[in-house]
Amino acid sequence: MDFLMLPDHPASEGLARRAARFGAARVVPHDSGRPWLVGNWSPGELALVTAGRRRLAVFGRTRLDTGSTERVLGHVNSLHGLDVVAAKLPGAVHLLASVDGDVRGQGSISTARQLFHAQVDGVAVAADSPGPLAALRGADLDERTLALRLVVPAAPWPLSLRTMWTGVHQVPVGHWLGLTPDGGHRTVRWWRPPAADQPLSEVAGVLRAALMDSVAVRVAGRTTGADLSGGLDSTSLCFLAAAAGTDLITHHWQARAAANDDTEWARKAAAMLPEARHRVVAPKDAPTWYEGQGGPVDRGDDVEGPLSWDRNRLHSEHQARADAADGADTHLIGVGGDELFSTLPTYLWSLVRRHPLRSLPEIHHRRVANRWGLAATIRGLADRSPFARSLATAADVLTDPPPPDSDPGLGWGGGWRRLPTWTTPEAADAVRGMLREAADAHPEPLAEDQVRHQMIEYAVYSGGAVRQMRLALGGFGVDWEAPLLDDRVVEATLSVRIEDRAGRGLYKPVLVEAMRGVLPEAVLARRTKGEYSAEAYDGLRRNRRALVGMCEDLALGRLGLVDHRLLRAATLDPGAKIGQLIHLENTLSCENWLRSPSSAPPGSQSTVPAVPMGDL
Repeated sequence: MDFLMLPDHPASEGLARRAARFGAARVVPHDSGRPWLVGNWSPGELALVTAGRRRLAVFGRTRLDTGSTERVLGHVNSLHGLDVVAAKLPGAVHLLASVDGDVRGQGSISTARQLFHAQVDGVAVAADSPGPLAALRGADLDERTLALRLVVPAAPWPLSLRTMWTGVHQVPVGHWLGLTPDGGHRTVRWWRPPAADQPLSEVAGVLRAALMDSVAVRVAGRTTGADLSGGLDSTSLCFLAAAAGTDLITHHWQARAAANDDTEWARKAAAMLPEARHRVVAPKDAPTWYEGQGGPVDRGDDVEGPLSWDRNRLHSEHQARADAADGADTHLIGVGGDELFSTLPTYLWSLVRRHPLRSLPEIHHRRVANRWGLAATIRGLADRSPFARSLATAADVLTDPPPPDSDPGLGWGGGWRRLPTWTTPEAADAVRGMLREAADAHPEPLAEDQVRHQMIEYAVYSGGAVRQMRLALGGFGVDWEAPLLDDRVVEATLSVRIEDRAGRGLYKPVLVEAMRGVLPEAVLARRTKGEYSAEAYDGLRRNRRALVGMCEDLALGRLGLVDHRLLRAATLDPGAKIGQLIHLENTLSCENWLRSPSSAPPGSQSTVPAVPMGDL
């Protein structure tokens, strides 16, 4: 599925004709007859509701009450009135509306479904991917944004929403995009995180229902593939999918290290899903991490930019082929579980402000267990600096060594953001300048407290990665879906009061309580998490020759962003800590993308013949 959303403006007809050159084959008109939605989608991907001259479209798997939606659509006084529809839909969708000449469009909170917009021929145009907009604009690669993608672990919000193409923008988190009949646009906030004031005992049922809905609207009556890593997140989705009545095929990658108990827990869970088919892949039969990187890249389906999960791309392609061979058109992944349900260090920052005295034993316990320095912990907990200051601080320390392990990683930014040592001074200056520009704009955080800001930021990062992966794997005919990132799931999780988000000896207590009665108690009892450094180092060892060869002809080097000699040295000796490989992975992802057709101006990639407007 891909689409353009056009305003009710005379220029839309010409834009639709130009879009046809890039393969757009379907049109939904405004009441005026001008094209509104132009693109490619199968009949089952679009739900369309009309009320007189008004239209509302939903792309994505959801459950839409057409009768009540038609009544709302017919009676709203403005586009704001559609908030009530957006606030109820399960799943992750695009919600689009044409009302009396005005247009509204939005994706999901996590941006797993997202809208992009740009000015084309003097009017504002939107799309579900930056590619069509970049093609229509003839946009150039934004090399500053490419430098930003080198930041480890990732660029901070709001810079993380910058696109790779000049003049193409993402709609801000929690906003909808409005297109006006005069060709203008605006972004309007429609969503804010709920207050974190609900006891877990009350939220658990709401969250359970949201999760059941999110999975059911995707899988009911289908053949569905699903990760079964052995972790709580993917295991929850497998049991929810089985309960929804899907023909379930689970997929498990056996771990290399004996100390990694994911495989043991996956076997336990599989034994409790007797109706499902279980696919297990031994290490010798699996692609290695970093396999296929460093050589020629012929993929042209990553137009959004460097793939966030590029190191494991061949794993995902392996899964997609296997799913397609077994008749599955959907694959569930547990992405979102760590982002929403793990206990982040900044939980303590929020807890001490809500319960100053009650928080002290918890702070002491976590500080000792993690070997955090006392002074660094106190300093982080006492910090009251505004969010914008964290962006300025990130600029100040961008090329400093990473903080020691004794630093708890408190603060809006989650501890640290760094550029790898092989970044050129010019690239570092460009990133530093963007951070300071962002700080000078004084953006609001995504939530008022640090832990929920980080939860949303991490969910948005992962939502973008899921969106990228869905596009990258689209040719296999299998949709990559992450129900844990759905709006209703995110909202329910954020509403849990801070003191219930963690507890001594508890692992992801919010998800555990929500899954009680769905997952067997034996599965809920797990307190460990798999660790995959063995896969990382094995993959690096097996693919080192190709990676070193890549450094001899480095596209990032030709752009002046990376010193190829320093990168080569790091590839030969990445260090003993697994965290050091993260520096390498972002750079490899950027390099692979630059070597692919995706980094060329999108208009130059099209080989689709023009379609006359009358045939749309």
